[in-house]
Amino acid sequence: MEFSLKELLKYIDPSTCTYNDWISVGMALKHEGFSAWDWEEWSQKDSARYHPGECGAKWESFKEESGNIVTGGTIYQMAYDRGYVPPMRQETIALGWDDEISDDYVVVDSNNVEVLPIEQPDGRKWKPVNELIKYLETLFNDEDIVGFVTKSWVNEDGKHVPTQGSYKKTAGQLISELRGCKGDLGAVMGDYDQEAGAWIRFNPLDGNGCKNSNVTEFRYALVECDDMDLAKQNALIRELELPVACLVYSGGKSIHAIVKVDAADNKEYRKRVDFLYKICKKNGLIIDEQNKNPSRLSRMPGIKRGKNKQFLIDTNIGKSSWNEWEEWIESVNDDLPEPENLADVWNEMPSLSPELIKGVLRCGHKMLISGPSKAGKSFALIELTIALAEGAKWLEWDCKQGRVMYVNLELDRASCLHRFDDVYKAMHLDPKHISNIDIWNLRGKSVPMDQLAPKLIRRAAKKNYIAIIIDPIYKVITGDENSADQMAKFCNQFDKVCTELECAVIYCHHHSKGAQGGKRSMDRASGSGVFARDPDALLDLIELEVSDAVREQEENKAVCKFCMEWLRRYNLQDQIPIDDQFSQVKMLEWCRDLLKPQYKQITEELKDVRAKTKARTAWRIEGTLREFKRFEPVNLWFDYPVHHWDHTGVLKDVQPDDSKPFFQKGKEARKRKAKSKRDDIHASTLQAYEMLHSLHPNDPVTINELANHFGMTPKGIKNRLKQEESYLKFDNGTVYEACGEVEAT
Repeated sequence: MEFSLKELLKYIDPSTCTYNDWISVGMALKHEGFSAWDWEEWSQKDSARYHPGECGAKWESFKEESGNIVTGGTIYQMAYDRGYVPPMRQETIALGWDDEISDDYVVVDSNNVEVLPIEQPDGRKWKPVNELIKYLETLFNDEDIVGFVTKSWVNEDGKHVPTQGSYKKTAGQLISELRGCKGDLGAVMGDYDQEAGAWIRFNPLDGNGCKNSNVTEFRYALVECDDMDLAKQNALIRELELPVACLVYSGGKSIHAIVKVDAADNKEYRKRVDFLYKICKKNGLIIDEQNKNPSRLSRMPGIKRGKNKQFLIDTNIGKSSWNEWEEWIESVNDDLPEPENLADVWNEMPSLSPELIKGVLRCGHKMLISGPSKAGKSFALIELTIALAEGAKWLEWDCKQGRVMYVNLELDRASCLHRFDDVYKAMHLDPKHISNIDIWNLRGKSVPMDQLAPKLIRRAAKKNYIAIIIDPIYKVITGDENSADQMAKFCNQFDKVCTELECAVIYCHHHSKGAQGGKRSMDRASGSGVFARDPDALLDLIELEVSDAVREQEENKAVCKFCMEWLRRYNLQDQIPIDDQFSQVKMLEWCRDLLKPQYKQITEELKDVRAKTKARTAWRIEGTLREFKRFEPVNLWFDYPVHHWDHTGVLKDVQPDDSKPFFQKGKEARKRKAKSKRDDIHASTLQAYEMLHSLHPNDPVTINELANHFGMTPKGIKNRLKQEESYLKFDNGTVYEACGEVEAT
């Protein structure tokens, strides 16, 4: 106890203590077994109030028989209030989620601050009227109504108490009258009792009274300390960089600092004053707590008070505004690490974080997937979630296995769960490690990211997630997404999650409007460029415009694969020649010949295969990586509900539609229009064929019948049926379906 209390006394400046505080320290020291000399040694630091032998005399008067016991806990509390930070205990202290975790806000060592004495202005050079004019010009606009008091009365304690005073004149009127008063300040402000001095209100009034309710703007607050050496008050006010508009000596024991708070209303005023007083108290400037109200009186400069003068010490010192000062206080109390010298770590470099997605992203880093609407970004994130949980490949990248939280902000709970089930099946993965996936469903309950981050951290703590996946971020964006400053603060929340949980954060965002093909991948994301430049890995999706020839090729492959799967079920695959395995016409003929009982089912299921193939979209992923070398663009098919890597290379030379030259776009548009017209013709021909066939089911449909139906020549119908798109063929004037036995001639 002896060592700890003496250490605590170092944090308590006796010049900042009231008389009662000083007595309490002495009583606490005596109770804890210290000597009167220990108290006197500490008291000597206040040279202005220390008197030799006084401590010893008081020491003998301290008695505890009456129950008036003061313990060492009082000294501990006084030290703590002045910036003492107790050492961390060995055991972990659990905090409730609603507990406030605040900085100590200690920016000044009050024990070592260099005092700054103030000097009374020379009587011959002192210009009281000029001082008051400067005071009014600094604090008020010309139209502001100013409250002031020059009359007082003496209460029963013999103390001079101000009256309500005047609250009708504007600052402009007062300044004008003062300039014309020829040095007679009393002629303008009213005569005052030099024993009492005079007062002025530092916030403008409405002219109807001088209460808090009459204050029209909450610009300033009063910082006053009665129980501290004047030179030390002056020094601490300046060291704290308080945004002081006017600094006035009261003519008594204190300096009055009129501090800019610029509050919007009374509620914000009280909040800011509480914060202001808290900072002053933490840094050894003991504030008179009775000065919080906005209509408070302060000492008027240019006035005599007893033997002293109430004078203006300085104007506009410290930070220029409340916001600047508040930001400075916060920045001084940051928890940032100290710079390190490269030479200290050169021979013992720290290990790099392991790779979460091989060649793309490290553990504890951030990744953004950007793309246009309908690119399947959410499906890509679900695919990645599953790949990380199962330790499988995502697209073609190996993934580290571990626990993942998927934050669902867009889908209702049932849809989200079913989507995971669909993707698991489409990826052909057994859910062996499904317990590695936690889903936090927040549709309809999402909050801005600055509020979500701490809630997320609380729920994810101690669960050892390797990744947090947030889908999508537009649901939690705070501020204007086109503002670099606001989006930088937004993205900092991801850093907070990464740091606190030591895991990766992966999220998706949409493209901006307009053509994207001509832009760099990192410039396509909507909003500020911060989105693309903040993450450690950016994967950008852009759609590819696939030609009809490629789509027909893909449909042919899908049909051939489908037919081969049916043939394998019955071990018939070995009967199929190699060349026929790449022709959908041949494969359908083999199915019809070898699987006659199942052929009707095959043709029904084939409709879904064709429809699904036509619905496929093609995409290209381009990467911008901070930790790894850039990979070649990756081409994908989005085959709902999953993406597949294009191993065949058919998409390699395909250009995004909006990056093609206009002549090429026009040419392709004409081709699509022509094909669409041909498709319509062949569809109408097939419809006519089926109608004629239904009229006489047992007889074949002839070329002449079709020609008569359309009012065409037989030659015209034959030319129509010779087109590749036709589902019909003919021989010797008889028309058959494309899967018939006779080859077209």
